[in-house]
Amino acid sequence: MNIVRLATRIAAGATATVLATVALGAPAQAHGKTKPLGTKSLAAVLTADKSGFDRNARDFDVLTAAVLAVLDAKPGSPVKVLTDGSVALTAFVPNDGAFRQLAKEVSKSRTLPSEKAAFTTVAGLGIDTVEAVLLYHVVPGATVDRKAALKSDGAKLTTAAGATITVDVYRTWWHGKRIQLIDADRNDRNPRIVAFDINKGNKQIAHGIDRVLRPVDLP
Repeated sequence: MNIVRLATRIAAGATATVLATVALGAPAQAHGKTKPLGTKSLAAVLTADKSGFDRNARDFDVLTAAVLAVLDAKPGSPVKVLTDGSVALTAFVPNDGAFRQLAKEVSKSRTLPSEKAAFTTVAGLGIDTVEAVLLYHVVPGATVDRKAALKSDGAKLTTAAGATITVDVYRTWWHGKRIQLIDADRNDRNPRIVAFDINKGNKQIAHGIDRVLRPVDLP
């Protein structure tokens, strides 16, 4: 996978990110509770971890750095919605292991890079590409918790990038029901949800995934 070709193909679709500003006003879906949802933002949750790049593949240091890099370069980016807890959304957040795997494939390395090196590789794709990829992980206007997600087999979710991802609920004998997300790339393994209901009880909720969703079909 050539890093220049990857950046070019993803950035070519980055103009679709303007659709996010249209979709953000959509009403939240039912959360299954009568108690009003809180307004703590996902950005507040992500930045609460002050450990920085470390060796914990299950947290979200690379994602946090990517979000901050986009907002620093483009303060008006639709990614800013992650800082506004009053806006309902569901995000599928790749953990550090997911970004390390992506960086390994992009750089054609034989070994997984460190989190810092993974961020450098991702940032090297260009800020517009990073922005487009981040928005492909955000479903605006809906607070979808684990319970609702497990009942959504086959649902097509429209992301803030304007493209869709498909929810695939399947069953394993050792874990019971699991969820994977079918993205635009037909050649790579689909991301699986490995952590549910991050920031539960608030309008902005997230689910951790073990691969980065890809908004284009790559060879």
